[in-house]
Amino acid sequence: MILVFRHLFYRSYVGLGLWPFIILRSKALKSDKALINHERIHLRQQAELFLVFFYIFYLVEWLLKSLYYLDFYRAYRNISFEREAYMEEQNLQYLQERKPYQALKYLFVNPISS
Repeated sequence: MILVFRHLFYRSYVGLGLWPFIILRSKALKSDKALINHERIHLRQQAELFLVFFYIFYLVEWLLKSLYYLDFYRAYRNISFEREAYMEEQNLQYLQERKPYQALKYLFVNPISS
């Protein structure tokens, strides 16, 4: 289910996957197939890790990478869950092909610079 809450987002963020919802900044974003796919990838990740473990892992990884990079945005972009979603968002067949726990392989992929 896709919801629109335009006042929920900070800076340039436009979407959020919060199982079982996709929350968007504007109604127009509903037609952005890559963004919707990106958020659906997050919903799959959340379901695999029973929500709580997803958010614990996400937060711990973000905190550790924030300390490592000394840059919150770079840390966010290098969280394994985000790396998987960003790298596969254009592949609209990805969720049909995806094996369980694929985000783990993105822990060991070269870092994203920005």
